[in-house]
Amino acid sequence: MTDASTDTGQPLMDHLLELRNRLLKAMVAIFVVFLCLFYFSRELYTLVAKPLMDAMPAGTNMIATGVASPFLAPFKLTLYLSIFAAMPFILHQAWAFVAPGLYKHEKKLAVPLLASSVLLFYAGAAFAYFVVFPLMFQFFTAIAPEGVAVTTDISSYLDFVLALFLAFGLAFELPIAIVLLVSTGATTVKKLSAARAYVVVGCFVLGMLLTPPDVISQTLLALPMWFLFEMGLLAARLVEKKPAADDQ
Repeated sequence: MTDASTDTGQPLMDHLLELRNRLLKAMVAIFVVFLCLFYFSRELYTLVAKPLMDAMPAGTNMIATGVASPFLAPFKLTLYLSIFAAMPFILHQAWAFVAPGLYKHEKKLAVPLLASSVLLFYAGAAFAYFVVFPLMFQFFTAIAPEGVAVTTDISSYLDFVLALFLAFGLAFELPIAIVLLVSTGATTVKKLSAARAYVVVGCFVLGMLLTPPDVISQTLLALPMWFLFEMGLLAARLVEKKPAADDQ
């Protein structure tokens, strides 16, 4: 009885130890990247704040209302950027942990999905920074009432843009979600294509919920999501199971 309990408990302990080691490696990677970036934390914040500062009226600047904000805001940004930059290594550790338990055909699908998810998240964040932010901040500063100086707090701005980076990054993961749903048999390409009208409406609803209350940013999120939905359908056709063909 004792030997049996030991035999069944040992594999679980091995998995827990491996999980701990993978997590430690991921945390070390984040810490190393953070150390490399922290020296440039002020320059990084200036770079992230550039879309707003370019749109602000001449003679106005961003402000820090908190005593520690000039230090905490760049520190927080650097920490998030460290996680962002270390994400490929973090996902590699996650892949190394779960790969032994996957079937061969699952491994073939998982590798491109992991790589694509990282690239799509980066693409969503880049789209937000280079396309959405300039148009959105230009709109916000242009509609400010006369006599109101646009002097945004640096901490509030950081929280705002981080939320948008996350929203656009996750929104660009739509093709991955479609491929996973179809490959697992949860739905089919035919059903998703039939629901296209509802998906388009859903994209604009999500654009309304995930972005500020202006038509520009809502549309700039909804239209790429619609495009990515169509791309997801094309990719899902490659992995969709075809029972009729197998039966023959």
